Amino acid sequence: MKNMGEPRIKIVAMPSDTNPAGNIFGGWILSQIDLAGAIAARELAPIRVVTISMKEVIFKEPVFIGDIVSCYAKITQVGQTSITTVVKVVVQRLNSQGFCECVPVTTAEVTYVSVDEKGNKKLIDKDLKRLHGF
Repeated sequence: MKNMGEPRIKIVAMPSDTNPAGNIFGGWILSQIDLAGAIAARELAPIRVVTISMKEVIFKEPVFIGDIVSCYAKITQVGQTSITTVVKVVVQRLNSQGFCECVPVTTAEVTYVSVDEKGNKKLIDKDLKRLHGF
């Protein structure tokens, strides 16, 4: 799990999260990605962030009911008002031999904008940037 950023979300995939094929719905996974990235972005914009883009998301493996879904996120770039994060999704599941295995599912680059309570763009504090190495 080296270089994946911090674990931001860990949740069990439930039957209510499935698509008609019985796998976990991709939209549910996208919402977990968005939440994990926003949690990371709020380290630099503690008031509020809004999502402005999510780059191509390719699902490499399905997610099943009962899988433990972990979303790791790290900040990779910071502008005047924008924060870019990389979110990696990994699931833990039991394999056919009964051992727990980690399966990479997808990775996404998500960009957020810092906003104030009224939704107007808000500059990211220079001291917070420096504190986080940007």
